[in-house]
Amino acid sequence: MRRMRWSPHPWPSSLRHRETVRYCRGLCRSVMAIFSLSKDLVFPPPELAEPDGLLAIGGDLSPRRLLVAYRHGIFPWYAPGTPILWWSPDPRLVLFPRELKISHSLRRVLKKGRFQVTYDTAFRDVIEACALVRLRKGEETWLVPEMIEAYHRLHRLGAAHSVETWLDGRLVGGLYGVALGRVFFGESMFSLVSDASKVALVHLVERLRALDEAIIDCQVSTEHLKRMGAREIPRSEFLQRLQVAIFLPTPYLWPTHAA
Repeated sequence: MRRMRWSPHPWPSSLRHRETVRYCRGLCRSVMAIFSLSKDLVFPPPELAEPDGLLAIGGDLSPRRLLVAYRHGIFPWYAPGTPILWWSPDPRLVLFPRELKISHSLRRVLKKGRFQVTYDTAFRDVIEACALVRLRKGEETWLVPEMIEAYHRLHRLGAAHSVETWLDGRLVGGLYGVALGRVFFGESMFSLVSDASKVALVHLVERLRALDEAIIDCQVSTEHLKRMGAREIPRSEFLQRLQVAIFLPTPYLWPTHAA
């Protein structure tokens, strides 16, 4: 497997090292060392991230920067009112398609066929629903308007995709993420009806199951995804696998129409 290569120290002038950064919204820390990004599309090595995965602050959500970030195992995640924060956690939660676990109850749901599943037919609706469901629960969402716009731009460019679950013609669940080669970087999912998001995930996994080196990046650990077969691997292993899988061809095509 190919390893990531970065220029040795000193760091490029596009990276300004900050010794103290303060921010809030439940992401507070008093003293730390992270990197502040400039307009140049350069990230520090993920191995330099803080223990909780925080790597850098600032930059923008342009399609080019987002794609550079994902290619290097980095993703944005921040709360409303805070600067853009970039993360690369260690360990990394991933789901290998051939390790998917489907519970007996979910198998019964799938067998009944009550849901209809589509791809890329309602991307904007899916990402907005992911944000709205959290807000209705009284939870904060990182899906601020500029984040929604950023991923919609990626979708129009063919790099971000959605899986939709429908019931009687109504969108009741789904997920979205970024696809590069044989890697799907899962960003968020939602359910308005029990099992709707799980059905979307199962259908996505079935698409990837036959592909060697395929990975679904789940980013951070959740018990829900662990029960479905996701497991944590060291960041170093994830980055090695990533640099192979993103360059492998896919024998199927996502729909070309950008909804």
